[in-house]
Amino acid sequence: MNLRLRPPVIRAPLHDPRTATVIGRLLGVAILVCFTTGLVSHYLQEPPGWLSARVPTRPVWGYRVTQGAHVISGIAAIPLLLAKLWTVYPRLLAWPPVRSVAHALERLSIGVLVAATLLEVSMGLLNTAQWYPWPFSFRSVHWALAWVVVGSLLLHLAVKAPLVAEHWRAARTPSPDGPDRRSLLIGVGLAVGTVTAVTAGQSVTPLKNLTLLAPRHPDHGPQGLPVNRTARAARVRRDDLADWRLTVTGPRPYSLSLAELRALPHHTATLPIACVEGWSKTAHWEGVRVRDLLARAGVPDGARLRVVSLQRGGAYRVTEMDRPYSRDDLTLLALRLNREVLSLDHGFPARIIAPNRPGVLQTKWVSRLEVLDA
Repeated sequence: MNLRLRPPVIRAPLHDPRTATVIGRLLGVAILVCFTTGLVSHYLQEPPGWLSARVPTRPVWGYRVTQGAHVISGIAAIPLLLAKLWTVYPRLLAWPPVRSVAHALERLSIGVLVAATLLEVSMGLLNTAQWYPWPFSFRSVHWALAWVVVGSLLLHLAVKAPLVAEHWRAARTPSPDGPDRRSLLIGVGLAVGTVTAVTAGQSVTPLKNLTLLAPRHPDHGPQGLPVNRTARAARVRRDDLADWRLTVTGPRPYSLSLAELRALPHHTATLPIACVEGWSKTAHWEGVRVRDLLARAGVPDGARLRVVSLQRGGAYRVTEMDRPYSRDDLTLLALRLNREVLSLDHGFPARIIAPNRPGVLQTKWVSRLEVLDA
């Protein structure tokens, strides 16, 4: 008996280049927004040498907008990506699977693009829930994958440019045996709109009451503000703070007790705190300006700092602050939040709050400010 295996023949409607082009165009916009805002997030968290002295502190809500857009566009890309794969999957079953060396390279590039994009958006989605079921660093792999996605996407567009151009503005042709393209696109649009509406409220205040699937509600948490790392997770206990002192190094190093710090002139600032997971909220902060603490140490115009937390282990126990932040009048060593003394989970007795700065760098439980470059 001669058995020959052949791939299934699929003649379903809407698996055509025009539909793939339209959905791909929308997916490309989502990926472009996600990638661009991801660059902003990365360079604000780890500014290269050429940028460290020029990190922008205005607008104060800048990171809130860019990181919110990053997570929103990444989530919106998921239904678009699934719809795009649905339109083109029959071509993955074409026979023979490889017709030439050029065709093999094309299929390989598509495989890399699909695999990298699926992994990238999946990791990003899990990060919003702070779930990391992998043994490697999320940030480094997510960063590297972003470049793989964009590079393979550009290669794919270069290869498919003639086909994309041919169907970019083609007239709509209803399918004779199924729903037309417009119905499909309306359905995809509704899916994108729905997942956006039920998750974006963690950063877009008018939508906060619709946060059905978002892992954070901007109003839920101690003192009306969410918490990512609790004092318990950071292994900081109130008993450990009985003899707390703030140490400031510099030409004239000194230390202050909590009572002495509270006796210094206080300033207020209304600033958002925005975290990489996508949630953000504006709050009222009160404390001592970092530039005033540095001036007392003999550094009148700010400095590059190392900020040391009392938390035991974990990422961002020690962070660095560049001069644009340390000399900004809105950068505070905050002692109060929303007119109340900081709760332990929000960094009691003192934490950093600065404009246009990622939340992971708004260090809590601060014990030392070390001048690195005056």
